[in-house]
Amino acid sequence: MPLPAAELTAFVVDRWDTTVVPLLHDYIAIPNVSPAFDPAWDEHGHMQTAVTLLEEWARAQEIEGLTVEVATLPGRTPLIVMEVPAHGEAGARADAGEAPDTVLLYGHLDKQPPMVGWRDGLGPWSPVLAGDRLYGRGGADDGYSIFAALTAIEAVQRFGGGHRRCLVVIEASEESGSPDLEAHVDALGERLGAVSLVVCLDSGCGTYDRLWTTTSLRGLAGFTLSVRLLTEGVHSGASGIVPSTFRVLRQLLDRLEDVDTGEVRLPAFHTPIPDERVTQAAAAAAVLGDGIWQRFPFAGGARPVGGSPAELLLNATWRPAVEVIGADGLPSIEDAGNVLRPVTAVNVSVRLPPTCDASAALAAATEAVTADPPYGATVEVQGDWAATGWNAPPTADWLAPAIEAASQAAFGQPAAAMGEGGTIPFMAMLGQRFPDAQFLVLGVLGPGSNAHGPNEFLDVPMAKGISAAVAHVLDAHARR
Repeated sequence: MPLPAAELTAFVVDRWDTTVVPLLHDYIAIPNVSPAFDPAWDEHGHMQTAVTLLEEWARAQEIEGLTVEVATLPGRTPLIVMEVPAHGEAGARADAGEAPDTVLLYGHLDKQPPMVGWRDGLGPWSPVLAGDRLYGRGGADDGYSIFAALTAIEAVQRFGGGHRRCLVVIEASEESGSPDLEAHVDALGERLGAVSLVVCLDSGCGTYDRLWTTTSLRGLAGFTLSVRLLTEGVHSGASGIVPSTFRVLRQLLDRLEDVDTGEVRLPAFHTPIPDERVTQAAAAAAVLGDGIWQRFPFAGGARPVGGSPAELLLNATWRPAVEVIGADGLPSIEDAGNVLRPVTAVNVSVRLPPTCDASAALAAATEAVTADPPYGATVEVQGDWAATGWNAPPTADWLAPAIEAASQAAFGQPAAAMGEGGTIPFMAMLGQRFPDAQFLVLGVLGPGSNAHGPNEFLDVPMAKGISAAVAHVLDAHARR
């Protein structure tokens, strides 16, 4: 029998209102930025403060058989590991194999840097609940995840359902590209069990009125590109003799993308878009319409790139895109003099199609920008790194109806699916380790939530709905 939807939802809502939201206020107030942005994270202690807050809450939960530990490895960020044995008649059904049938639930607790531009009365470490929205850094990305995961498991147990063995992992380096996670996964070894379902709670949603599942994630390649023409700056009267490093840099970037359209030129950055994903994009676009681009804070008369809503979705989920996300060698406007600068450097970030080989794409980009440099300039690519994306495997017969039923039970609306433009390195790694597993990738990052930017918020009703929906899927997975 399915779980009682109304009673389960009432439990979830009460748990969030009385316990989770106040704790998320405390969590948001902790400036536990990811190690890439705070190399002295261990010394500063903010990460440990966040770990302790979440660990103590987890230990207090009334979940049968729950164990909680904080795994540590030398020189690595910690990992909170929570294990719950199979529950209920369906969940405890004997496995044919030696390793237990396992649901792996994932989230992270590290945060992006503060960012400027927060509205008056808001700030990254100053939680504010305004209506249904909890503002502050990290509540939505991804502090809510541990609360959603354990609340879902407890709901299954409270209302007579079943679940297979659950292993909940909350890492602390995702915003840095998860450099520590694989070592922790290796250390877990056989404790991972036979993972048949992965529930990732670090993605987005197209709207806040239904359950959205993520079917693909783009990859990412990044590098610093520098152009040097002089040993020191000289008077700009030398222009016309001495080339501009900025102009040379523009020429090199033009080898990567068409300046007029933004289309990435290199074949290594493109992969075919599966027919199923094209169909899903069209269905998602029918729900979202112009909301696909209207959710972004365009200024004045600015507008998105051309194309139908479905094409815009495919642009953001299955096509590569280049962005310059940082620069060196450029003085501030008020400090600028009439000088030909000796060097210009930019940090280049390239989003990749989910099935693109990130290492091969990075190699192609490096070759393109360093070959035959204009005017014999010294061109260097440094700090390069790459993360391959992820494309969901074919959906099992049990999962599609389970997702639809969970959306109806938790939201009263049909489920929807689409790809996401971001990257979760953990997903590609898990896809390789567990090729037979099913994936339920969810998140609360919807219109206006502005993860990584100013005024980031958590839509609390969406988080409640996801908590309830995961409970229904866990029960369906046990009964499959």
